[in-house]
Amino acid sequence: MKLSSKTAHILSQISTTTKLGDLRKIAKEIKKDHELALELWSTPDFLARLLAILIMDNKRISQDTVNQLDQDMLMHPPEERNQLMDWLMANQLTKDKKTIALIESWQNSVSPLQRRIFWYYQARLRWTGQIPPPNSLELLNEIEAKIAREEPEVQWAMNFLAGWIGVYEKQYRDRCIAIGEKTGLYIGDMVSKGCTPNYLPEFIAIESNKRNL
Repeated sequence: MKLSSKTAHILSQISTTTKLGDLRKIAKEIKKDHELALELWSTPDFLARLLAILIMDNKRISQDTVNQLDQDMLMHPPEERNQLMDWLMANQLTKDKKTIALIESWQNSVSPLQRRIFWYYQARLRWTGQIPPPNSLELLNEIEAKIAREEPEVQWAMNFLAGWIGVYEKQYRDRCIAIGEKTGLYIGDMVSKGCTPNYLPEFIAIESNKRNL
């Protein structure tokens, strides 16, 4: 695919030393430009694809669009593809009722990345500290039944959701802690200074204490 001069100019501003904040500044100048986004996405460059996500038009994102982006993400190593999908959720999919409805339909998607976003979105609804949605019991049942055999990227999001349910909904706290103890996920993992461990007993204790819950 031959790139337009506009796309080539944008790509000339991106290098391996470009920071995520720099991408956001470039996106702010461009605003919304779906055609440019698709051209940037057509290059397999990770940072160019992050920028593409920022300038997409969410009203033009359908299930077919997500499926194609999802397939393209598989060429990236796990950490990069998770970040691409998480950015797509945060910067596009949560901005429109139509795309939120897509997220809510992905609980049993054949795509691990789309399942990840289903669970991550449910966690996101809770970590903001708002009144939790009424589906926590149903979701915990699913987590208990499936987390042990899920793909690593999905496990993380399920675990993250169980953590926030345990923080904000005391009636489920012991059950969420027990999920962590049973699975042993992330026990003993080192985390950066100021970050909360993902191991559920530690995560729930630290985050609930922060909030006096």
